[in-house]
Amino acid sequence: MSDLKIIRGEFASSMPLFYASNIKAGFPSPADDYLHDTLDFHRDFIRHPEATYYGRIAGDSMADLGLDEGDIAVIDRAVEPRDGDIVVAAVDGEFTIKQLDLSHQHEGYVLLQPANKKYQPIRVDNNNTLQLFGVVLYTIKAWR
Repeated sequence: MSDLKIIRGEFASSMPLFYASNIKAGFPSPADDYLHDTLDFHRDFIRHPEATYYGRIAGDSMADLGLDEGDIAVIDRAVEPRDGDIVVAAVDGEFTIKQLDLSHQHEGYVLLQPANKKYQPIRVDNNNTLQLFGVVLYTIKAWR
């Protein structure tokens, strides 16, 4: 199973947001001073601050969906998991991050799907304990 290291996030309330279409060469217009907005991480990305936490992804089981080693997942515990969501789960006490497949619920089991052909789906039925700890809403990726 993929490892997920839980981290605490603290962010400045806002930072300038620059639009590429507003970056011009030549003489700047005085009106350009009024064209910028701000990006507030909490306002723009966090729906439920009291139920949101962050996890650093370890492993490559979700690489085909773009969740790579070292990426930070923004996880919301208040969002109801749906079929196809990427979730943080504990199966028999072991944590993992996988895509939730509810298509077999009527047959008595669910699957936690990896996004890498090297790994097999995790089948969870009545013989297992499954706890869902939240839905991944965003990932933060470092390119360098």
